[in-house]
Amino acid sequence: MSSRNPKRALFAGLAEIAKALGHGHRLEIVEVLAQGERSVEALAEHVGLSVANASQHLRLMRRIGLLVSRRDGKRILYRPSDPSVLDLTAALRRVGERNAAEVRAVIGGYFRQRDALEPVSRRELARRIKDGLVTVLDVRPTDEFAAGHLPRAINIPLRQLTRRLREIPKSRAIVAYCRGPYCVLAYEAVALLRRRGFKARRLEDGFPEWRAACLPVEGGG
Repeated sequence: MSSRNPKRALFAGLAEIAKALGHGHRLEIVEVLAQGERSVEALAEHVGLSVANASQHLRLMRRIGLLVSRRDGKRILYRPSDPSVLDLTAALRRVGERNAAEVRAVIGGYFRQRDALEPVSRRELARRIKDGLVTVLDVRPTDEFAAGHLPRAINIPLRQLTRRLREIPKSRAIVAYCRGPYCVLAYEAVALLRRRGFKARRLEDGFPEWRAACLPVEGGG
């Protein structure tokens, strides 16, 4: 056996992992599952896929080791196999931001236009929460909030934000967050709040990164 064969086998295995993430829907699925485990049906609704299509993506990623599943009655629930899956998608994001013209164009054309101010870092927000200096706004759906959220956060899903503005004090700064650094919910929430006269910024990333950094979390049973 050639001494190079083990390396080739290793690279072939890594290539299969890369191939398993090589679809936009699968990356979106990982983002949603990073909030908490989901059934196939719930995930399909979140991502906007048919149940059959979502199942196909999930089975492929489970087979390669990116996801694990468990049975809960008649439902099958999925979640990332371990925190390194989130690290992998974060590394992919960094490479894209630095080297892919198409990715940079989307970031510059959509995300940065909606967020002229620097985002708030996790460390800075943790300090502000401890000192009681900020209103933390979670704009994810209620089921994701129930599965886990930042300390003292209030949950107003983005689609409800306009009619529930009275629940948010204007006297304090607001930091909004959602699923991750590219989750449009937080960007849209901050833009809406600023138009209505609130002092609002967004967290630099989202709940999964906060939890992965071993910062305090509430909820989730």
